[in-house]
Amino acid sequence: MPAGVIEIRRVYDGPPDHGAVFLVDRVWPRGVRKEELRLDGWAREAAPSTELRRWFGHRPERFAQFADRYRRELDARPDAVRPLLEAARRGPLTLLYSARDTEHNQAVVLRDYLNDHL
Repeated sequence: MPAGVIEIRRVYDGPPDHGAVFLVDRVWPRGVRKEELRLDGWAREAAPSTELRRWFGHRPERFAQFADRYRRELDARPDAVRPLLEAARRGPLTLLYSARDTEHNQAVVLRDYLNDHL
């Protein structure tokens, strides 16, 4: 896959076989040993704040507002997203997340945010 391609994947679906891999959850995923994941980094600071994460509560009806608020948090933390942008510029990048909902989660917002800034 070429540089600039950003995929998202549930941490429980197994590791990707190409490119840089970053965990983008603020807390370590339940039931996963650190040795199981081949990570290039844990972008904990690029994850939503604890307050925002708790407010969202993975409620789909709050997703649009969550996305707006999360993007503002990312704008305020350029150092947190810099390693992800650099990795995406070098080659394919996979963002790992643990949420059950594959459409309404922080990795979806983060992927789109990174694509907007590449």
